[in-house]
This record gives sequence, structure tokens and C-alpha cells, in this order.
Amino acid sequence: MSEPVLSIRDLSIDYVGLDSDMHAVKAVSFDIGPGEVFGLAGESGCGKSTIAFAISRLHRPPALIRSGEIVVGGRNVLDLDADELRRFRWRDVAMVFQSAMNSLNPVLSIETQFYDVLHTHAGMNRAEARARAAELLRLVDIPAERLASYPHQCSGGMRQRIVIAICLALNPKLLIMDEPTTALDVVVQREILQRIDALRRQFGFSVLFITHDLGLMAQMCDRIGVMLEGELVEVNDAQSIYRRPRHPYTRKLWASMPRLRGERVRLEGGDA
Repeated sequence: MSEPVLSIRDLSIDYVGLDSDMHAVKAVSFDIGPGEVFGLAGESGCGKSTIAFAISRLHRPPALIRSGEIVVGGRNVLDLDADELRRFRWRDVAMVFQSAMNSLNPVLSIETQFYDVLHTHAGMNRAEARARAAELLRLVDIPAERLASYPHQCSGGMRQRIVIAICLALNPKLLIMDEPTTALDVVVQREILQRIDALRRQFGFSVLFITHDLGLMAQMCDRIGVMLEGELVEVNDAQSIYRRPRHPYTRKLWASMPRLRGERVRLEGGDA
């Protein structure tokens, strides 16, 4: 692998409580290479989203990074001051959250939300921002006329594509996608993932793809990391994770998925 776009080393994150701390992420290490799609799989509460928020320094108390490094572009993100962090977000790393309706401001037009990002981080005026926004919407197959719309006037799939377009506004090196298709039907889900893959090939950014759906991840990702109770228990290429999983938990995750063909079998839970 060439120099990684993202390098995480021995990252440990706790949620601090009055009586005791919860160890959400325990000494996790992995790299993501240029143009690579790296999947982070595991059940709810295993620490996937906690890692995603830490990469962009979006975590808030009671979350506390105890130790480790998050290196992007040769810089440890944990050492950036407020001004450096502001420049780092959107330009180096952008994040697509689980619910697009919650990511978009319901009282602002789509055009205004593009303008907020492009004016704040690139200094564009209204005309420049509108032209750039129209260009970005076309990349995700949305007509420029939708710039005048408000989020509630768009379908769920359209809102998610708008969020993706905003995230690509400043050509980031890494796009974090935290359960980006959870609330969407399978047809829209497939359309969005195909669009992301096409954009990745066109612009060369890397993707951290977070989901509990191993089947979806096996189709989308180059490599997959499997998390269990805050630990990264297995990392391998997608085909090896699918055909020859090494960790018992990974095998249980596959065994918990229903099969479309073959005889009926008892499904196993994905717990340790």
C-alpha cells in the first residue's frame, strides 16, 4: 500500500461516567489507502461511529480520547488547533451521517446549505457557490432546479444524495459514510452506492464505509475490519472475509444472515 490517506494507531476512546468509564474503542489500528473503500462492520454499540466521529474530532463529552493517533496527510488530527481543525474538515475529511433529514437544516433551502459550506471554507460569493452547487447536484443526478427546494420537499434518497454532493464540495481525500442507506429501501440503497462508487472512481477519494450489513459491505469494499465490543478483531480483503472468515465472531455475523436459496437452517446470533 502507498502512503495511507488515513492511519489510525492504538486509538482508545472512553465515555466518562460518574461512577465508571465505558471503554468504547480499545487500541484500534488500521489504515485506508488512496482510493480504497474500507468497511467497518459490527453490531450496534461496538464503537464504529465513535471512531468515525473521532476522525473529524466531532466527538463531544462524555466521549474522551484516551490515547492513540489519527493521522491524515501527515498530521495528527488530535494535535490540530481550532483554526487548523476548521480547515481540515470538508477539505481533508467529510462525513455522511445516518439520517440525511437530520443532517440538513429543515428551514434553509438546499442552495443556502451549499452556500454555507462554500462561502465559509472556500470564500465563494453567492453566484460562484450557486454554480458550484448546480455542478455538484448534477454529479448525483439531481437537477439544478432543486437548489430552491427545502429538505422536506425531497425524497429520502434525494436528500441523501444532496448530503453526498455537499460533502464532495471541496474534494476531500476521505469520505466517511456512517450507515448512509439505513432508512432507504433496497432499490434506492443500490442506486446511491453505485453513484458513490462511480464518483470515487472519477475523483479518487477514499471511503470509510460503516454498516452492520456484511453482505452489503462485501460488495462495496476492498477491505473490511470487524469490530466486537470496541476491539478490531479481524481485518482482511473483502473476499477473504466473505469466504474464509478467521474470527469466530465474523463467522457468526455471516451465520446470522438469512439465505435466499438452499434448505432452511437455524440462524445464529452475532454475539461473542
